[in-house]
Amino acid sequence: MTILCIATYFKGEAFLRECRRQGCTVLLLTAETHASAAWPHDAIAEMHTIARGASDADIRRLVSSVARRHRIERVAALDDFDVEMGAMVREFLQLPGFGRTVAARFRDKLTMRTTARRLGISVPEFTGVFNDEEVDAWTSRVSPPWVLKPRSSAAATGIKTIAGRDALWPALENPIDGRGAYLLEQFVKGDVYHVDSIVHHGEVVFSVASRYGRPPMQIAHEGGIFITRRLPNDSVEAARLLETNRRLLTGFGLVHGVSHSEFIGSDDGVVFLETSARVGGAYIVDVVEAATGVNLWAEWAKVAIAGDDSRYEPPAARSDSAGLALCLARQEEPDLSGYTDPDIVTRIRKPHLLDDYAHRFSRDFLATMPAPERPVE
Repeated sequence: MTILCIATYFKGEAFLRECRRQGCTVLLLTAETHASAAWPHDAIAEMHTIARGASDADIRRLVSSVARRHRIERVAALDDFDVEMGAMVREFLQLPGFGRTVAARFRDKLTMRTTARRLGISVPEFTGVFNDEEVDAWTSRVSPPWVLKPRSSAAATGIKTIAGRDALWPALENPIDGRGAYLLEQFVKGDVYHVDSIVHHGEVVFSVASRYGRPPMQIAHEGGIFITRRLPNDSVEAARLLETNRRLLTGFGLVHGVSHSEFIGSDDGVVFLETSARVGGAYIVDVVEAATGVNLWAEWAKVAIAGDDSRYEPPAARSDSAGLALCLARQEEPDLSGYTDPDIVTRIRKPHLLDDYAHRFSRDFLATMPAPERPVE
């Protein structure tokens, strides 16, 4: 089997290696700016590059050229920003996997909101910002603070918190990509959770629920220590999250793949925040593997290869605890010699250790920078 992997950011080395280990011919399509990155060339048969922001027509021409020599049977988009490109290429080559309609449910936050609401899943109050009269009526009905979000960005990139009507209209005047590329929603206070899943034949066959320390958007805009920790499988909050996530992914139409979904725990229960058809960033894959023994990159490769044609059996998973504490540092190479606890990198059995390390990271290393308007290399 030949698989075309699209990764316009440097990531997914374990995915590429697993595809090769499964006997696939691996073709990599990446951005020109990442041509010299430390890709696992022993796993890659050919690497092709495109300019950042290449048109669909340019991409189709390149793929057509590659397809003359290789019978491409699968297309995998390894980064959030590659999902639409992967869907377009699948439709162009008429290959298995989701097309652009399903891709929008995992990339376009306005489509996410409307689809989830149609499925009966709780979402924040929201509106598109196309029409002044509709926006004005919405702001009269829904109390601030609000959040103005790019519809197709990832993580906290480009998100603005809006305190009230006086701050909203200037923010809507000259957004970078035009007003139609944004949505407005009510800020919902509460703990933020994530569920990381493997899906095969439309069924969630593996999922893990975790809770962030401070909300990722707060970390991105104010700085601080990024923390996440796995929730016990038998906890009430984990059960509620896993069931909501199952309904979400089934309703969104993910048939084969992985997903990283985020939710808010509010007084009214679980509120859907966003989802994706990729593994979680910020080393969440490492946390899941430390807790369960399951490498989401490698399992995603197996699921992508299996498709509709073959069976996929998820590996037996452990139910250990694991957590992550992460921050920017003032030093290029921070001295971590004082962090010697035996649980580091493997399993964290003491919840207080993450909190203790958050304080120490803040004292020893923490630096902050403004959240970017657009993704950075």
